[in-house]
Amino acid sequence: MYNRIFVIVIDSLGVGGARDAAQYDDLGADTLGHISCSVDTFEIPHLQRLGIGNLHPLKQVPPAGHPLGYYCRLHEISTGKDTMTGHWEIMGLKTEKPFITFTETGFPQELIQELEKRTGHKVIGNKSASGTEILDELGERANATGEMIVYTSADSVLQICGNEETFGLQELYRCCEIARELTMRDEWKVGRVIARPYTGNKKGEFVRTSNRHDYAVKPFGRTVLNALKDAGLTVLSIGKINDIFAGEGITEAWRSKSSVHGMEQTIQACEMDFRGLCFVNLVDFDALWGHRRDPQGYAKELEKFDKNLGILMGKMKENDLLIITADHGNDPTYKGTDHTRETVPFLAYSKKLTGSGRLEDGSTFAVIGATVAENFSVSMPEGCIGTSLLKKLI
Repeated sequence: MYNRIFVIVIDSLGVGGARDAAQYDDLGADTLGHISCSVDTFEIPHLQRLGIGNLHPLKQVPPAGHPLGYYCRLHEISTGKDTMTGHWEIMGLKTEKPFITFTETGFPQELIQELEKRTGHKVIGNKSASGTEILDELGERANATGEMIVYTSADSVLQICGNEETFGLQELYRCCEIARELTMRDEWKVGRVIARPYTGNKKGEFVRTSNRHDYAVKPFGRTVLNALKDAGLTVLSIGKINDIFAGEGITEAWRSKSSVHGMEQTIQACEMDFRGLCFVNLVDFDALWGHRRDPQGYAKELEKFDKNLGILMGKMKENDLLIITADHGNDPTYKGTDHTRETVPFLAYSKKLTGSGRLEDGSTFAVIGATVAENFSVSMPEGCIGTSLLKKLI
């Protein structure tokens, strides 16, 4: 048994090959493989030692002769390919009904009118758009008028932009809280309302800040996180994990300024004394590189991650287990700007492992939550899915 488990979600690092990719119009999507094909050099030696090149053929990363850990692919069983669906499944919940989206139409006028009435701000935008593009289109106008930029994407989200200097961060949060309340109605229920603060005065100079905040609906059932917390164990969340689970099952939450900062925080957590789970989301891979279709930027971000991964592995104790995975794909070479339905990696490492190599692919992301639950001898909440891999990791 392990005293501490670190689960790191490299947000959107799909590894292709989902059995049902065609149902999502994502046949051929392969986030990691296409990133590798898009760059001349790809230096990820610590991921290589954990078996990433054994799991997935990569142009520049040969298979490890003697991998340090166990590896396989995990298939998603839930309906959907969004952040919440993926993370909730990791911790045992199978989503049957996908979250509602407004990609094609924008939000209904009844919702927009109520949002304007409740917030006191006229809404502009109200369409599916890239966050950086809509700022270039409407940022100057919003700065001058106090109007509120509302937009969506291929995900089940309502996003509100506000300039930290002219609109105000707290005002942005207030408006998002109102939007969250309104979008709890079944016909408007999006998975997340996202505050998107930015700075800058003119087109081409707008910059989104790290003060983003996600207002997610609560998980529809108890997860492994709840079971761990109820058992008196530490459940430390890093990055947007706390937002994704609406605080459910979390004992301590650390916000991250970036994915690099998130790994630095994980290293800091590794130097602390606790018993339980450290659950990490590194969002920049998805937000900065996947959605913006930038494979070169994605590759560089993975190289930065790999350097900090080496530091983390060096600081891990004998009774620590590290699991690296993802929540969906977001192939930066694929059509559109949406997430992609793919398998995700499962890489497991501990200093006390006596074996290594390929495991049978998992039929659900929930093997991770089940493994964590068995390790700490807590019962899976009623309705949770997943079969533990713990016996193969000791």
